Amino acid sequence: MSDERDDKLPPNFLIPTGTQVVLRYDRRVPGTDIIKPAGTVGEVIESPATNDRPYLVRFLDGVSFRLKFGELLVRRGDHSVESTATAGPDVSAFVVYRVMVGSRAFGLATEASDEDRRGVFLPPADWNWSLTKPPEQVEFFSEGVEEVDWEIEKFVRLALQANPNILETLWSPAVLHIDETGEELRAMRGAFLSRHLYRTYSGYVLSQFRLMKKGFETNRHYKPKHAMHLIRLLHSGIHALKEGDIRVDMGEHRDELLAIRRGEVAFEAVEARALELDKQFQEAFANTKLPEKPDTDRANRFLIAARRRRV
Repeated sequence: MSDERDDKLPPNFLIPTGTQVVLRYDRRVPGTDIIKPAGTVGEVIESPATNDRPYLVRFLDGVSFRLKFGELLVRRGDHSVESTATAGPDVSAFVVYRVMVGSRAFGLATEASDEDRRGVFLPPADWNWSLTKPPEQVEFFSEGVEEVDWEIEKFVRLALQANPNILETLWSPAVLHIDETGEELRAMRGAFLSRHLYRTYSGYVLSQFRLMKKGFETNRHYKPKHAMHLIRLLHSGIHALKEGDIRVDMGEHRDELLAIRRGEVAFEAVEARALELDKQFQEAFANTKLPEKPDTDRANRFLIAARRRRV
């Protein structure tokens, strides 16, 4: 699965300003020796009247240049899966894997931190066979606790897309519940890692950067939480491309991240740090040993075997 739209878009489709786009090919920044690699995410800041003319695209480092329609893929909307979760039936009896995420898993918790839990559920076979299909995800709230559970196929599809929230769920060190199916899912988590991670993380980073910068340009203030997640995601992405796994515990960067979250770091310093880390992220992508694509066949075999257990 991909988080970009393919060539089935109508030929007269115009990419709106504000849309995140992905480079199809390596592109040299005009007038420099800097290469923006394929998969780099940018934002359209000026759309032409027709696709015969180029688009003006701006990247995280502030560099803008014009690109033709055929050089771009349109990135689907932010996969912030928590924000699309909906209340549904009680699936707790069918949860095969549950972990702690958020600040408590990141090593960034304070006394005021709530518990963020994420899980995967495997519904009974008749839920899939009936007219009423199982929900793709459900949410549950109680005092100080938030939980989101994904139906197993939805979870696997998002993992194949290298969704950061899903990968952090697979690598969280704080496992609260796991059965045989959950053990198999966690054991095969490396199958979901690929070079596709670069563009997915880039999209999230750009979204956080845009939110932070918009707030600062509006009232000379930024939301420290956006800034903290921006820096955290860059650290996580760099590690993933270099080491081939997902670092959830950010204890190594705790002082830096908490200072940002407390609003103690000036916007200019956060911006400079983000651009520094983004360069490291691009270098890590250029040298990564991750495969070009995730192991979709292995993921499919796992899903089929898991479903058979419910028959």
